[in-house]
Amino acid sequence: MRAQPLSIPQASGAHERAILDWLMRGTHCRPSIEDIFAELCKKLLGAGLPIAKASLHFRVQHPQWVGTRIIWNRGGSAAELQTVGYHVEETPEFLDSPLRDITLGADLIRQRLDALELGSHHYQFFTDLKAAGLSDYIALPLDHTLGKRHLVSFASDATAGFDDGHIDLLANILPALALVSEIRIKNQLARTLLETYVGPHASEQILEGATTRGSGATVGAAIILCDLRNFTALSHTRPRDLVIDLLNGYFDAVTGPIEKYGGEILKFMGDGLLAVFPLSEVLACSNLLRAICEARAAIDRLNETVQSSGLDPLEYGMGVHVGDVMYGNIGSRSRLDFTVIGAAVNVASRLEGLTKKVRRSVLFSEAFVKLAGCHEALERLGDHHLRGLDGPIGVFALQY
Repeated sequence: MRAQPLSIPQASGAHERAILDWLMRGTHCRPSIEDIFAELCKKLLGAGLPIAKASLHFRVQHPQWVGTRIIWNRGGSAAELQTVGYHVEETPEFLDSPLRDITLGADLIRQRLDALELGSHHYQFFTDLKAAGLSDYIALPLDHTLGKRHLVSFASDATAGFDDGHIDLLANILPALALVSEIRIKNQLARTLLETYVGPHASEQILEGATTRGSGATVGAAIILCDLRNFTALSHTRPRDLVIDLLNGYFDAVTGPIEKYGGEILKFMGDGLLAVFPLSEVLACSNLLRAICEARAAIDRLNETVQSSGLDPLEYGMGVHVGDVMYGNIGSRSRLDFTVIGAAVNVASRLEGLTKKVRRSVLFSEAFVKLAGCHEALERLGDHHLRGLDGPIGVFALQY
């Protein structure tokens, strides 16, 4: 850790004040940290810092990746956002990296790249930076609240590299950059977590203020309710990790096509799921049919792998109906669920249950079939009485 900051020439001091003022006052309407970081690098160039390459590294809470990095190169029009998978923390590159050492407590990492000595210890990627024509490297921590520590780095290709005044300027603007970046990261984190747990459409409504119990709207939707068969017996007879892997594989097979064709998954219920295709989209019904066909094919491929492991194939039931549903917040005073309820959802659930009796994996109500205009693609199974309904409804199944 360096001692007292060195004095900065007056011109550099003016640049520093201008950059700090811009970070604190000029970025409030800019939601993207990538854009802010690219503009910051350009301002640092204007302040005389010989930056050729810079990067920001953040740990994030996302189901698919552990972090993101933002890469800026001099001469580029924008910064590039890259995602980093969870596996990276087990690699030699990460275990011997400035990012790991900064997160463990280092306050400054500085390396003259043109002074690398063969046989001496240094981070392996320094060799790549030197080969790319870079001469100097600095990494500094970005400290967020609650002990969250991230990293910002700068590399130069100037012969002289960075001097003490450059390093002091960077150190002096770090608190402002940390504040600005934390706001953007937390905003994105809130959006990501909501999309992960309630879906993209519901998350947008919640972020726009739909958080009052009972708030919502009545919308027309095509509804699909899907359930895995014999899951209770499977979970009692197989190891936990195997059961979780099978369940995740099944959900991947079903949810991928639903999301691909514009459906929104509202709820996972143990081994089942509830999804809707809003009728505000003209092709909602045909998109639902496409999603089901692709999901069936994906489950068939999954079952080939399952059976090759000596397990029984996964069986499932899907019920599809169409109608008006209440879409909004339901629950207790302190714990809400953003979901859909209504008679149409109940019919989809009853159809899913009927798949066990008629031994078909996917059943459609006549109301859905009429709206979708897909009689020729389906097989009519006659009228069936469903619990809770006054009279029978026409039921259709996919043709084999």
